[in-house]
Amino acid sequence: MTLVLTACQIGGGPIGLNGPRISGQTVQVAMLLPISGEGGDALVARSLENSARLAAADVANSATIEITVYDTAGDAATAAARAQEAVSAGADVIVGPLRSDAAAAVGVAVANSNIAVLSFSNNTEIAGGNVLVLGYTFANTANRIISYSARQGRGNIVLVHASNLAGEVARDAVRTAASRSGATISATIPYEFSQVGVVNVVPQVTSAVRNNGANAVMLTSDSAGALPLFAQLLPENGLNTASVQMMGLTRWDIPPATLEFSGLQGGWFAMPDSGAAAAFNARYAATNGGAPHALGSLGYDAIRAVAQTAGSGRMGAGDLVATGQIDGAGGAFRFLADGTIERALAIAEIVNQQVSIIDPAPRRLGGAGF
Repeated sequence: MTLVLTACQIGGGPIGLNGPRISGQTVQVAMLLPISGEGGDALVARSLENSARLAAADVANSATIEITVYDTAGDAATAAARAQEAVSAGADVIVGPLRSDAAAAVGVAVANSNIAVLSFSNNTEIAGGNVLVLGYTFANTANRIISYSARQGRGNIVLVHASNLAGEVARDAVRTAASRSGATISATIPYEFSQVGVVNVVPQVTSAVRNNGANAVMLTSDSAGALPLFAQLLPENGLNTASVQMMGLTRWDIPPATLEFSGLQGGWFAMPDSGAAAAFNARYAATNGGAPHALGSLGYDAIRAVAQTAGSGRMGAGDLVATGQIDGAGGAFRFLADGTIERALAIAEIVNQQVSIIDPAPRRLGGAGF
């Protein structure tokens, strides 16, 4: 689910408001999607569009949302050109593109149009100016789980991350979260992103826990990466996961087979509000005949945000920030003034190979963990 890609930093001054919004107006939404993109992008695009149209139907009584889809072909330059076409055609707001390099290009292309770009990326490096990020960010997740860990007395943490861009972004997010919550990162251990790299670093992790008296280990890897190896090798190399709290910066319930790893039993991770997510998934399946892609719910969230901000004229980033809390497919969220996103997340524990919610997602942002 991580869409952290190299992208230019978009600058820009303070985010300003357009003025008061008038409810009940039609909003022209330009949705930039990789319809003809390579790999799995076309599948993601279809799910994002389906979710967006589901949201438009949900808010039909309070706002009229007209969605026009533009094919980016998964290319940043094409996305920028389509965005300019959309603005010329009268778009009030841009939803998409999928990836951060394309979103950065679109932000630059329409920077002088006072139109917000709601990117599906989770790369906070592109946030700011007219670009907002909708994806689940490392910073948001780290703030939630590290603050919870600190409150539970598990604040002496060994941080383990890959020596690549995603790993370094994750590392910085955890460090920042620790400084805010009073937790201590007693050791930071990078590893080469390979099987050999993981095998070689496992003894360093167990030694760091022992030498620093750490009572928690934060793994930033996901199930498609190094997480399964760490889950197996750390206990085999002497880490007592019954006394040292295992924590993750990614979803440990995706895919469900991850829940079966013995080394992750009792481990903590953050996830969206399960009730809201289940309701969205059920409605999506009933309407579209199957489950949404893991990223599909972001399309729903984008249109809910647009509908709640709906008014007359173009929609700037400041308008969306000023809207405040929005009820999305995975619970409450809001945009922050720097273009990033804050989502209400639950803390889950793996108990007997099942997900158990031990600290529910707050209904109002600003509650526990935020």
